[in-house]
Amino acid sequence: MTTEISRRLLLGGMGSVLAGRAFANAPMTSPVPIRRGSDFAKQAVAQAEGLIAQAELGGKVGYVVADARSGRVLETHNPLLPLPPASVTKAVTAVYGLHAMGGAHRFQTRLIATGPVQGGIIQGDLVLAGGGDPMLDTDALAAMAARLKAAGVTGVSGKFRVFAGALPYQRVIDDEQPDHLGYNPAVSGLNLNYNRVHFEWKRASSGYAVTMDARSDRYRPEVQMAQMRVVDRDLPVYTYASQQGVDQWTVARSALGAGGARWLPVRRPDLYGGEVFQALARAQGVRLPKVDVTKRLPGGTVLVSSDSLPLSKIVQLMLKYSNNMTAEVVGLSASQARGGKPGSLLASARMMSQWMRDDLGAKHAKFQDHSGLSDDNRVSASDMVKALVKVGPDGALPGLMKPISAVGRDGKPLQNAPHSIRAKTGTLNFVSSLAGYVTASDGTPLAFAIFTGDVARRDRLKRAERERPEGAKAWSNRSRWLQGQLITRWATLYGT
Repeated sequence: MTTEISRRLLLGGMGSVLAGRAFANAPMTSPVPIRRGSDFAKQAVAQAEGLIAQAELGGKVGYVVADARSGRVLETHNPLLPLPPASVTKAVTAVYGLHAMGGAHRFQTRLIATGPVQGGIIQGDLVLAGGGDPMLDTDALAAMAARLKAAGVTGVSGKFRVFAGALPYQRVIDDEQPDHLGYNPAVSGLNLNYNRVHFEWKRASSGYAVTMDARSDRYRPEVQMAQMRVVDRDLPVYTYASQQGVDQWTVARSALGAGGARWLPVRRPDLYGGEVFQALARAQGVRLPKVDVTKRLPGGTVLVSSDSLPLSKIVQLMLKYSNNMTAEVVGLSASQARGGKPGSLLASARMMSQWMRDDLGAKHAKFQDHSGLSDDNRVSASDMVKALVKVGPDGALPGLMKPISAVGRDGKPLQNAPHSIRAKTGTLNFVSSLAGYVTASDGTPLAFAIFTGDVARRDRLKRAERERPEGAKAWSNRSRWLQGQLITRWATLYGT
């Protein structure tokens, strides 16, 4: 570890030594209370090496803290060591998207008629065309169905088509994750409810009653493209298979209990969005034929369109809730906006890696996706802090980041903490990261990145163990404690 010591701290320490020699026979107490200035507080700060040892993480720890305006590095530990950044990747994706598309950008979902409307019937096809909106939900589709009816449409003479080709289709974000994890869905140009289906079960007289629906605040349309069977077994809890576009799930009866619910990933978001819109349109009196997926966007007249929130708000929510699918859509869309034609998440992530090197000063950033879900992503603390300094404490990113509570030595949030933190967290099993900005009590802005990871221990996990492996929660708690202690140390040492 290297630490830059201020001239004032050095002189203060020397002064205390000289004073001790000059007044060797002075009284043990003073008639006037001795004033303890800021240097005393700095001298009392715990040493970083001791904090790291106390955390008992195993694996590796890398961090850098720098003046957020000048970029002057203040303290480091393994600064060049590449480690998995986990969801800290989303902070890079946020800047990548905002630079490429601008904060005012909106994604658009459209209903297109390939022919004129005569007597309420579209003389041709109706096309539900996705524009990549990562926050499209069932409520938004219901509003589009109502507006279609208000436009005088009651049916079509041709087909009901769905176009999801605005972005390249990805069956999963990370194929090393278990099948049933809702945070690892498909990605495409048409995304509904974060490409998740709601599975609910209740004990019934003859077993269990199960439902699979696309619920939202106001609607709960059931779907057929995702189906569930309860089977008699102990393990595995879930199995998945795709059969002719239908997501076929089974669940172990022994795992269900009296009842419950969870979100499962959707693997065919085009069929999912099409089936849900068809049901919502039918409720409005608009009858549509079976969903037909098209890979080419037909020409025609836009009858209804639905705009997303502005990208700046989408990014803010992405950073707050750390939604993986949103990050992938933002990253893919940014790569296209920059003139690329990525055919996969990996190709787009490589474009983002190159952009981070070219525009933000990183030297060795290597991304496999835009969300950080893959543990093959690698970034050093040095590269991350260079990027944060380049963006700057007064840029768009800090205001979009989530406030993080400062913690004391007992691991609990500090009341009236003297410093404030805006940062992005990142967590995988035996990987924990935190990067962002801390503002000391005197207003000094610092940029920091802390990466911790026991990659060897994570690599030993079997695929089925990746949801809740033994020891992972306690490990993450210790890492978060270390992060809080380091930030408190830096805010005290470098806040003036």
